[in-house]
Formats: sequence, structure tokens, C-alpha cells
Amino acid sequence: MPDGTILIADDDSAIRTVLNQALGRAGYNVRTTGTAAGLWRWVSAGDGNLVITDVVLPDENGFDLIPRIKRLRPDLPVVVMSAQNTILTAITAAERGAFDYLPKPFDLKELTSVVQRALAAPQKTRDTATDHEGEENGLPLIGRSAAMQEIYRVIARLTQTDLTVMIMGESGTGKELVARALHDYGKRRHGTFVAVNMAAIPKELVESELFGHERGAFTGATNRGVGRFEQAEGGTLFLDEIGDMPLEAQTRLLRVLQQGEYTTVGGRTPIKTDVRIIAATNRDLRQLIQQGLFREDLYYRLNVVPLRLPPLRERAEDIPDLVRHFLRKAEEEGLPAKHLEPEALEILRHHRWPGNVRELENLIRRLAVLHAGDSIPAAAVATELKEPVRTSSAEEGDEPVSLSAAVERHLTKYFGSHGDRLPPPGLYDRVLQEIERPLLSICLAATRGNQIRAAHLLGLNRNTLRKKIRDLGLEVIRGLKSE
Repeated sequence: MPDGTILIADDDSAIRTVLNQALGRAGYNVRTTGTAAGLWRWVSAGDGNLVITDVVLPDENGFDLIPRIKRLRPDLPVVVMSAQNTILTAITAAERGAFDYLPKPFDLKELTSVVQRALAAPQKTRDTATDHEGEENGLPLIGRSAAMQEIYRVIARLTQTDLTVMIMGESGTGKELVARALHDYGKRRHGTFVAVNMAAIPKELVESELFGHERGAFTGATNRGVGRFEQAEGGTLFLDEIGDMPLEAQTRLLRVLQQGEYTTVGGRTPIKTDVRIIAATNRDLRQLIQQGLFREDLYYRLNVVPLRLPPLRERAEDIPDLVRHFLRKAEEEGLPAKHLEPEALEILRHHRWPGNVRELENLIRRLAVLHAGDSIPAAAVATELKEPVRTSSAEEGDEPVSLSAAVERHLTKYFGSHGDRLPPPGLYDRVLQEIERPLLSICLAATRGNQIRAAHLLGLNRNTLRKKIRDLGLEVIRGLKSE
């Protein structure tokens, strides 16, 4: 039986009721309040073993309350809840000393797991860092999906360290943005952030580019050259496309990671360095190791904290937020304000996005420039993407679309109208992904979110349906509508 009293502060009575019931069933003593004042009375009286608080309370901001709690009771863990699901929220929670951050809506099993870890973990105080209030409009990372929320939380934890990070992900997923966030919100934010793309540098110049060179070190070296490590001293060096680094340069980089020093090309005196290294790749480094193209010892030195960025097709629910952000940027650049019609957004949600967020940004900028009206229709988006126009749902009285016809349309896209071409690899998964999400969405809409009825209509076990809803991000309020 769990042991501990949990103090909950949230001005939403429905959330307080759900949390009270869920944690009570798990065996905890729960006390709830709708104000920061009520929470503070309990904390100052020495009550409670764990605090769970919303950020927005009617009488005080939850973030402002955390330092007061930490000064009075350093060993009392605080978990923050917030519907403002941005990277800034996660980082502020970490900086103020919160044990963890839970974005709303959250899964009740996830909440219970966080509570268990918070009550079991020894607590330590953390100095608060620079206040970032007012910076939200300039945040580089956008997304409310579960995948992005986990990225935010990992970044928030890593900003308080100098650990080497390996960022993995397809081209266009925002690897440099994550690296910049780690620098801008970390301990080295007053230093220089230097980014180097290994794939863009001729192999014979990589060592000189990174470590600098002495005068006369090679033909054409008429002056001493300053390397990127020297430029990034005291800050962060981001090594993008690390898989393209030549083996000779890999050996020099390994020495930096092992001994904290390097020598310039043509130099003999070791130079001490204080630089945080963040690497990124869109290639399989383990495969490169097997091919003899990447040092295994360097891989383990760089891969201290692996961080995988999901491709855009795995977080399609973030597309509306990204579209609004890119349209706002276009407006700031002097273009007229525009918005996308709902049917246009549906087309974007179902596109495969091989170029990921970068492809989406380029598309939105192109539409903002070329389209004359203030409302961008589905036809314009479909033309740019060379895809058929789709509607989000049929209007009342419209003839329903045959599911078999929809399947046939998808298969025709890959096989041709008469099976006159071979499909690409992974056909089953691709067709399944394109059909399953809209099928479940339509069924849930028809049953008004009743998962028991939806499972019956689909011929699925209810638990199977719930897992698919969670994996596809189709639930509007996860956890709070699980009953």
C-alpha cells in the first residue's frame, strides 16, 4: 500500500475530482484546493509529502510558488501541471526546482508513475536560473503532441548539465533548433553557440576548420587560422551530420572528449578547452561503425544522452500549431494575414512529409506569397503537394464514401490503375497509416467519443482501440475521459 499525502492545487474542480479519485484508488491520501493560498497553508504547516500544482491559479502563479516551497521545505517534491504545453513551460519548471512537469491533458497512469518516482527519490535544491518570462513568442520548438512534450522534458533536464548529447532524426526535424535550445536555456547561454555542418566541409579541411591551424601548416596557410573549438570556448559546439566526419578528424575529436584538449594543425602545444559538444545525425551510426566509417569509441563518447526527434508524420497533430506559427512569421515579414481552410489542414495532416518541418515551412511560405486571398483553400494546398483534395468530414445529406473505394484509391496510388507498376517497400504500413487514422477519427466522431460503441462498430477489443487512440494521438482529453 503506498504511503504519502499528496497536496493538489488546481482551480478546475473537475480535474481536482479526477485526480482525487485516481490517486485515492492508488492508496494515497489526497487533499485538494483551488488556490495557491490554500496550498501554502498546508505546506507551511508541514503537511503533505508531495505537491502537484497547476501553473495558472487564481491568486498566484504556480511557478512563483515553487521557490517559496523549496526555501521552506527543500525535501518536498513539486510536480507542475500546465495546459501551456511549450518548451518554455518545461524549462521554467526545471529551473524553479520542480521534480517533473506534466502537460495537460495527461494520462493517469503517467501521473501515478511520476508520483511514485517523486515520493521515492531523494530531493535536492536547485538554484533558480535566469527568468525567461516574455520569451515565449520566440520559441523555436513548437508542438503539443506527446512526442514533443517528452522532448521538452528531456531538454529541460539537460539544460542544467554539461552532458554530451547525440540528437538523431531525419533531415528537417529541427535538430539544430534542439541544440540551440539546450544552449540558450542552459548554463552556457552567455557563451557562444557555434554550429558546424560536417557534410558541408571538404574532408581535407575538416581538421583545420575544427581545431585551427598554424601559419605554414599546409600550402596556402599564410596566417594562423582560428578553429571552431576556439570560437566556441566557454559555450557550445554543435557538430551537425557527425556521421560525415572523416576518420582522422574523429581521432582528434575523441582526444578532446577524453582529455579536454586538442592541438592545432601544424601545432605541437596542447590547448585546453572548455566546450560543450552536441552532435547530430540523420544516419545510422551503428551501421557506419560496422562499415568501418565511424569509430565505436567515439560513438559511445558522443552518445551519452541520445535524443531522437520524431518525423512530422509521427506527430501530425502538431501541424495546425506549426502552420499558425509559419503564417505569423510571414505576416511579420510584411505579407498580408492569411489562414488555411479546415479542409486544407486535413490535407496537410495526411501528407507524408519526407522533408518534415522544413518542408512544411517552405510550403506555407510559398502559399502565403503566391495565394492572393486571405483564406488559403484546400485546392491550393493539394496543387502544391500534388495530392487529391480531401474533406475532413462529409456534410449532412452527402452520400457516404465507400470504405472499399477509399482503400482502392490508396492502393491505386501505389500500384497504378491496372497494377502496372511495383509498389514501394513497406506498402502495408504506409497504406495502414493513411487509412487507419481517418477511419478511427470518423468512427469516434460518429459515436461522439464513446469508445465502447466505436470498438463494437470496428470489431476491435476496447483495449486495442484505446491503445490505437493513444498511439495515434486521437484522444481529445487523455486520462480525464478514460472512464
